[in-house]
Amino acid sequence: MTSDKKKIFYHFFNYELGTLSLAATENGLCFVGSLNEPLSELELGIARIFPKAILIEDDIKLEIYHHQLMEYFTESRTTFTFPIDVDGTLFQQKVWRALKGIPYGETKSYGEIAAQIGQPGSYRAVGTAIGRNPLLIVVPCHRVIHKNGKLSGYRGTVEMKEKLLMLEKTALSRPTMN
Repeated sequence: MTSDKKKIFYHFFNYELGTLSLAATENGLCFVGSLNEPLSELELGIARIFPKAILIEDDIKLEIYHHQLMEYFTESRTTFTFPIDVDGTLFQQKVWRALKGIPYGETKSYGEIAAQIGQPGSYRAVGTAIGRNPLLIVVPCHRVIHKNGKLSGYRGTVEMKEKLLMLEKTALSRPTMN
């Protein structure tokens, strides 16, 4: 008897800021967890995306994602080239595409994203869509800030958001960064 449940492979990845969970389907990365959160965050996040999934720990299947994230954290990568496997509403997809278009080391406001997707004034809905982003760092929601420059509203904690923005700003100030 074959299972009708989707297989989701996961791995806990350690780096200097702490531990992140990564999860992928056979088609691509589908979830990046918050900093230092337990397996339960991963389970809840995956259940929201793939309600009938089973989680299987597999470091090898997550190697490409781990490798590229390590390159990001060591300031030798500014974009990701691995496949992703996420789905959302049409509005969420528009917002997430806009996030992927924010250049490394730069930020935009919620209102700028709303205007960019052709729905000015929908900055609160943009914030909600950003909060549903299952791919922290990869779909760079950490690059979205309030129009007054303040940081808030990040699933991975505001402290993590600040560290990611600082990492990118520091990397860009180095002459060897491309």
